[in-house]
Amino acid sequence: MKRQYALATSCAMLALTLGLPASAEEESAPTSPLVEKINNGNWLSQEEAESLQQEMFYQRAVYAYMTMLPALNVIGMRDGSEAAFGEGYNVLPVWKDRMDSRAWVPTPNADVIYSMNYLDLKETGPLVVKAPPNVIGMFTDFFQRTITDVGAVGPDRARGGLYLLLPPGYDGHVPSSYFAVESSTYNVFLFFRTVMGQGDGEPDPAPAVATAEQTRIYPLWAEEKEIPPMEFPNASGQRVDMMYPTDFAYWTKLKAFVDYEPIEAITPELRGVLASIGIVKDQPFEPNDWQRGALERALEDAPKMILASAQLGRADERNKYYEDRQWERAWAGGTAEWMQQSYLDIGARSRFFQYAYSSAPAMVMRTTGAGSKYPFTIRDGDGNLLEGGNTYRLTLPPDPPAALFWAVTAYNVTDGTMPETDQLLPSTNGYYDIPQNDDGSIDIWFGPEQPEGVDDAAFIKTVPGRNFVACLRLYGAEDAFYDQTWKPSDLTKVE
Repeated sequence: MKRQYALATSCAMLALTLGLPASAEEESAPTSPLVEKINNGNWLSQEEAESLQQEMFYQRAVYAYMTMLPALNVIGMRDGSEAAFGEGYNVLPVWKDRMDSRAWVPTPNADVIYSMNYLDLKETGPLVVKAPPNVIGMFTDFFQRTITDVGAVGPDRARGGLYLLLPPGYDGHVPSSYFAVESSTYNVFLFFRTVMGQGDGEPDPAPAVATAEQTRIYPLWAEEKEIPPMEFPNASGQRVDMMYPTDFAYWTKLKAFVDYEPIEAITPELRGVLASIGIVKDQPFEPNDWQRGALERALEDAPKMILASAQLGRADERNKYYEDRQWERAWAGGTAEWMQQSYLDIGARSRFFQYAYSSAPAMVMRTTGAGSKYPFTIRDGDGNLLEGGNTYRLTLPPDPPAALFWAVTAYNVTDGTMPETDQLLPSTNGYYDIPQNDDGSIDIWFGPEQPEGVDDAAFIKTVPGRNFVACLRLYGAEDAFYDQTWKPSDLTKVE
């Protein structure tokens, strides 16, 4: 071996002396793939390194935006509600005359009576909530992960009952005879819907309001004389902004939330993503100029990215309800937590919380005569995006399979708010005396102007030049819906 090495060295020296080229093997010694790929194994230029660092920061900000949207969604609702109606566990705003387009809320339902409150278990300790009978509702944490359904699919089975909400990590005494549940966040969202009665050819909100006002909320260990009486402000008819922030407040409110909640409420991996953009629990959030620019760029781009994904659709088409129609499902065939068989569907979840709120098993499970279903469509029967300057007809076959009631509503595509026109309720429902066709079917019309001869209750007004979403709600969906023996038509454009 020594002689071979010496011979090779001598040959190389001779080649250099005579000016001959070295062998190819000696000209380029073998290198590992990444050394070869990145700058021949050298550091990057300062300019390229800084550019890539800023791009990575921006990409992490986009990811943080999408994954934290469930929390910011409900934080926006809480802040808007408390600014308008007051705060406190005993303050339960009720939309006593229905919720209309003056309430900026993601996909509100104008066809039930809403009651919503935002509870702080860090401040109060365990809270008892007396839920009335026949509520369609839920409690969620502030990532809008369901703590429990309330009502027909909940443990009270629509009979009402006492729910005991425990703060994260609670290790105190838990009395029996409550429906006791523990939240992963101190903040808890209470969302109750109560069903209106049948009035004279139209819905009557009064019975639903009376049911909602049976709700009682109080700390577990409080004495009766210490408990303030419930307040039920009427939230209807007011201009109220309950949307998540679209400016830099998105990040500052997120930082305040991270500081307030327990560490365990957010996974270590997601905390790592937040840390990479400067949001760490109990540490200052002080982005420099270029970091702030990247965070603001993410606020511009991330909502558009989410919207683009919804517009272009899914390659697997799991979001389609039917083989031959345009109707979609928000959960893309997954669970209420957006779990598919082997993964968490981040895209579907971020889109949902861009234009909606509150996900619960009752919305996804195939329960007959209970729960609720929400087929929606963004396209007409020809596959074209719905546009508010056109006129469309939707036909509901006879006997919609909804044990409680059905409703149809129009929404803005970007954030799920109702399009505001002189028709403040862009919806209709089965409580109205809508004229039937000869076969018992019902036609619902959408457009900028009410077509001649169309009943007021069969018309939903849209905004010219603006796309919209049409949503069909079936409360207490029945087997004909699941079997697909009953199917709504596509929206058909009418000239």
